Amino acid sequence: MAPEGVAELRDWLFLLLLCLTLLAEMLELAAAAAAAAEAAQEGEGDVVCPTACRCDEGFVYCNDRGLSIIPPLPFSAAVLYLQNNRIDNAGLPTSLERRMTVKVVYLYDNELDDFPMHLPPSLRELHLQDNNIRSLPRSALARLPLLEKLHLDDNSVSTVSIEDQAFADNPRLRLLFLSRNHLSSIPSGLPASLEELRLDDNRISTIPTHAFRGLSALRRLVLDGNLLANQRIADDTFSRLSNLTELSLVRNSLQTPPLNLPSSHLQRLYLQDNALAHVPRGSLDGMRRLQKLDLSGNNLTTLPRGLFRDLESLAQLLVRGNPWYCGCNLRWLHDWLHARGPSVTVRGLSCQGPERVRGMALKDLTSQMDDCEGGAGGSVGGRERGGGLPVAAATTSTTLPPPQGSLFTLRSKRPGLRLPDSNQDYPLGGSGVGRMLVLKVKPLTPDTIHITWRTPQPSPSFRLSWLRLGTSPAVGSITETLVPGDRREYLLTALQPRSSYIICMVPLAASAGKGANADSDETPVCAKAETSDPGQPDTDSDRERGSEQLTALPLAGIIGGATALVSLALIFGIFCWYGHRAGYLSTRDQSTYSRGGAGPRGGKHYDDYVESGTKKDTSILEIRGPGFQMTPMAAQQPLRPKLREDYVIHTIFPSNGTSLYKSTHHHTANTAYGTNRGYREGGIPDIDYSYT
Repeated sequence: MAPEGVAELRDWLFLLLLCLTLLAEMLELAAAAAAAAEAAQEGEGDVVCPTACRCDEGFVYCNDRGLSIIPPLPFSAAVLYLQNNRIDNAGLPTSLERRMTVKVVYLYDNELDDFPMHLPPSLRELHLQDNNIRSLPRSALARLPLLEKLHLDDNSVSTVSIEDQAFADNPRLRLLFLSRNHLSSIPSGLPASLEELRLDDNRISTIPTHAFRGLSALRRLVLDGNLLANQRIADDTFSRLSNLTELSLVRNSLQTPPLNLPSSHLQRLYLQDNALAHVPRGSLDGMRRLQKLDLSGNNLTTLPRGLFRDLESLAQLLVRGNPWYCGCNLRWLHDWLHARGPSVTVRGLSCQGPERVRGMALKDLTSQMDDCEGGAGGSVGGRERGGGLPVAAATTSTTLPPPQGSLFTLRSKRPGLRLPDSNQDYPLGGSGVGRMLVLKVKPLTPDTIHITWRTPQPSPSFRLSWLRLGTSPAVGSITETLVPGDRREYLLTALQPRSSYIICMVPLAASAGKGANADSDETPVCAKAETSDPGQPDTDSDRERGSEQLTALPLAGIIGGATALVSLALIFGIFCWYGHRAGYLSTRDQSTYSRGGAGPRGGKHYDDYVESGTKKDTSILEIRGPGFQMTPMAAQQPLRPKLREDYVIHTIFPSNGTSLYKSTHHHTANTAYGTNRGYREGGIPDIDYSYT
């Protein structure tokens, strides 16, 4: 190749290399410009803070600014305070999803109607309280796989608006707050990682067995202010929560503590402001870690002996607002408090009865409790000595089956308990005190039976037992309760309709060796009763109501008849008075306006005087001002014709200055007719004579 060709090729290669270098530089500049533009659009770098907000390192404070849209945020933002604004779902920009450094977002008290969609997937904690969120879709929650705490209090979430398996894509969720929403049941599909669940102040009335299935990690459960009752809580509902440390059931309708409470790790149990009338023995067994127990605001009068035997760690006992009866039945609790000393703080254990100790603290009744036989290891009641405290009825129990109304069910640990034969009716029976006990039963409604009894000898208490026929007492359940000795009636509730019941009662006699509530060897006095069908009317009650109505009928009839007669007499009197008054006025009108009784033709009418400016009165007719008056003749004076009488008619000048002459023709042009001068100009003299 010639030297000239080599030189030319070298020049061309040099030019090509130069062009490639320039192209690379241009591409690099374009990329830098695009990155700068994107940074300027989305946040203008790491150090730029929105003008409406305040930034402090990773904390961005945009709360209480009246914002309707989230402004561009710096890339270093980690915690966003956006509460108390007017941000709705449209105010969340899509660029928020690319803020991967954001961990916590406060969006409570805004105007969100739906669960927000464009949130950073790196979010750990989300506050959405005080909005109007109605639903929880799985697609929105799936965008937050790292979410650990979700606050949804004070929204409008209902049970049906939570999508099935809504939390399936949130395996790290540990805290879920759904207080003050519209829930009617426990949400399904809750994640197994959940440690704290708040569902207070909703409308939850039923908790099935599977409600908390799989929540073995749950440590705190709050169900305050719902519609929970013992009959609507499954037996094994709470037993599955093996790691539960706090359970709150405040402000519900519980009559006894729920069955099978978790005992191994429970530290705080809140049962205040319910309808607790009894705490069965064994309700708190095994709760060796329980530190705080709140039974305030219930209807408790006593507690069964041995209820606190396993509460080794109890430090706070709150029982205020209960009508405590500080008899020998609470001797065991008095001794327990003294044995524990200052290690336990008791609030509200103030006696309401008997009267001699009203207002005193149970712990201060040392001298009174010394009069009770037996101690903490003795019987529940103990016999009264000297001037000691009376024995209050204490309800005995063994296990914790569900309650019946205000009662509780017992599983018999004595298969040999003497129950009557199901095929016989026992109106009376027994020996000793039992011989003189008369028991009567009467069904009132399909699910209630009224029980009354009479006994001539006093008894500290009675054991009342009942069994529905068709259930074997050896393997089934016997329901029993202790009734105070001063009562003579009892009402069984929550019974099965169309069922037969055997109802038995045994008086418990006091003995020095066994205590006031010791078991008696008396044969039970029993009776049989059948509840009615809800679809059929209660004939007995109907007859009673009918008799009451018949009894009240004569009195109601007398009152109604008297009222009707008085009303008729009053109406008749008003009618007669009105008729008499109308006839009297009509007679006076005729005598006033009809001269000589000639009727309308012989005298003036009332309208004539009205047109002349006169004023009608019941006794006189007069014209005020210059004129004359006419007095009617008495009706009793006989009419005597006179041969001649002279009358002088003077011109009358009314006080209002109007004319007395009223023409039948319309003389609109002649103004003389409106004055007295018109009479003279018309040829009418001022004085004329008239003869009769």
